[in-house]
Amino acid sequence: MQSYNTTVFSAPNTISYTPEHLFSLKQLQKILVERTLNPLNHLRIIFKAQLSKVTIALILLPFAHRAPAATVRNNTFDGKQAFQFTEKSVAFGERPSGSDAILKLHSWIVSELKPLGGRIEQDSFTGHTPTGPVPMENIIVKFPGTSGKVVAVTGHYDTKRIPLVHFVGANDGGSSTGFLLEFARVAAKMRHPDDIYVVFFDGEEAVGEWTDTNSRYGSRHLVEKWTSDGTLARIKALINVDMIGDKDLDVLNDGNSSQSLRDMVFQVAAKLGDSKYFLKPQNGIDDDHLPFVNAGVNAIDLIDFDYGPQNSYWHTDKDTMDKLSSHSLQVVGDVVVGLVNELERS
Repeated sequence: MQSYNTTVFSAPNTISYTPEHLFSLKQLQKILVERTLNPLNHLRIIFKAQLSKVTIALILLPFAHRAPAATVRNNTFDGKQAFQFTEKSVAFGERPSGSDAILKLHSWIVSELKPLGGRIEQDSFTGHTPTGPVPMENIIVKFPGTSGKVVAVTGHYDTKRIPLVHFVGANDGGSSTGFLLEFARVAAKMRHPDDIYVVFFDGEEAVGEWTDTNSRYGSRHLVEKWTSDGTLARIKALINVDMIGDKDLDVLNDGNSSQSLRDMVFQVAAKLGDSKYFLKPQNGIDDDHLPFVNAGVNAIDLIDFDYGPQNSYWHTDKDTMDKLSSHSLQVVGDVVVGLVNELERS
């Protein structure tokens, strides 16, 4: 027996009818009315008799609503697109601060951001590293709101220079780059009373051993700049992402992050059915969010710092695209978009 399935776009789900259920227009109208629809305004009903079968075609009128699927792509995070952006950024090779490769990556990122319509700022500064001064540049794209407040989504696009190791940083540097490019596309189409800033930090990686002064060059610089110009006081929340492409996704519950934002992440993840990817045991992590936390900003770090067996892929030549998953980027993207939406309502 063949079913005749018709989706009515003002209804909450799909209505399925078989010929045995449909004997008259009156009966069909009764069924539709019970589903809170008005068939006379939305549908043209055509009956065709063919032998003992009744064929029913429900044809949408020209003024009927378009299918939601036609617009979903434009307003939701696409993990597959984020993965492709990640892949393209990794194709530039090793991308330490000050290198030719990161300059090329920088130009490509800006070229991807320009069509989105936000205001792009290229924030140049000098990182004073143990090996000497290094030119660095944060990339910031701003989507203005009306509230005077700011929600910032951040991550780094540089990779660590490791002597004698071909380190392309697919997860560590690549995934945050791909994620931010896709999030920027979503942010450009979101309705948001607050300003949304998408920030690509340069100089997250240490030159040699990590210390408070030899790491997070871009975020430390931006805290100073935004403190000076008054931007820091307007930040409602800052969400930093790092190493979020791992196929085996386990996002840390960072004890250095805002408790209120951590609670919101757990709530959003639970609504999405993604709680299993967000660990409950608490750990502390030093990342690009910490200079903002220390300056009094409501900030959170979303990072998977369990990359490979006993974190064995981190800062090695094993940090390659085959270890990443578009699904992991999708999970984190959905949660971040959900978190930003919650913040916009608060």
